[in-house]
Amino acid sequence: MEIRKLFFSKTVIGLFLLAVLAGAYVFWQGKEGAGSAAKFQFAPAKMGDVTRTVAANGTLNPVVLVNVGTQVSGTVMKLHVDFNDRVTKGQKLLELDPALLSAQVRQDQANLNAMRAALELARANEARSRTLFQQEYIAKQDFDTAVEARKAAEAQVAQATALLARDETNLNYSVIRSPVSGVVVNRAVDLGQTVAASFQTPTLFQIAQDLGKMQIDSSFAEADIGDIKAGQPVQFSVDAFPSHNFRAAVKQVRLNPTTQQNVVTYDVVVAVDNPEHILMPGMTAYVNVQVAQRRNVLLVPNAALRFRPEEGATATAHVKSQESKADGIRGTVYVLQQRELKAIPVRTGISDGRFTEVLSGDVKEGDLLVTGAASGATPGAGQGTMRVRMF
Repeated sequence: MEIRKLFFSKTVIGLFLLAVLAGAYVFWQGKEGAGSAAKFQFAPAKMGDVTRTVAANGTLNPVVLVNVGTQVSGTVMKLHVDFNDRVTKGQKLLELDPALLSAQVRQDQANLNAMRAALELARANEARSRTLFQQEYIAKQDFDTAVEARKAAEAQVAQATALLARDETNLNYSVIRSPVSGVVVNRAVDLGQTVAASFQTPTLFQIAQDLGKMQIDSSFAEADIGDIKAGQPVQFSVDAFPSHNFRAAVKQVRLNPTTQQNVVTYDVVVAVDNPEHILMPGMTAYVNVQVAQRRNVLLVPNAALRFRPEEGATATAHVKSQESKADGIRGTVYVLQQRELKAIPVRTGISDGRFTEVLSGDVKEGDLLVTGAASGATPGAGQGTMRVRMF
């Protein structure tokens, strides 16, 4: 009886140890298979919309900004408007001291009166000379002299009249009027200041004709300018309203290049509606021009296109030979199959910086693509080792 009990106990213990070893082996095999997946991060390919944009900075400006100057010199005697005032066309902006200009006009008027009196005398002399010449009391030369004197007097009157008109115009220029209706955005003079008109007219005021219509003057690199066309939609933001995205459209791509330190840029003008007048001249605008858009296409994360396995992890020579036959922009994504990385060549389209359109390739919606190594993973991590836990 004792022998039979001892034999039965050894048999039970043997079976128990065998079961433990079998369970440990199955656990180790499962861990070995899961370990490969645990070494990587994945993201799925999906259907969606993608928009390609090009970005640049620019400055908001009024569409029409008029610099108001002066054609005559003088001292500012009266100021009629200030910053932000609305003005109408022809409205007085300021007045210069007219004393010197008025004196010049009076002098010109006096000279004109003297020239007119001389003309009257010359005409009377011509009439008498004609009568005497017809009666043969004077020679033809004397008559011709009287005619010439009358013509000279007429020319002097015309000259004096022109001088008077010029100085009267200058006197009128002492009152500076607005050439357009709009808003005064800048006043560069103060009461009592002396302004001097020279070859370069000094700017006294800047008037924006309509702040409801503005434009962004932005500079785009030559690498991007080929994709920008008039009419393309634009989104932009300003520091004053960082959470608000404004909408606009490309108005003009100017042909004149700007070169600074061997960098070539082109000015792109963006038309902006500003009905609420919250955008102000001089604000910095961060512009994004929408140059291409695709809807309901297959997208892969850009991280999947950037991922490259470590050397020796997988062979990619056959991938390169296939890529060389493809048209367009080529790339490679990786999937995990049977605990090994498999490279899939793809041809890509436009990108928005996060996702890229797939034009062709053996990738389907929902495929899990490798985007990088798992956080904390190291080469060789996940390799199974059999551990038996004794109870």
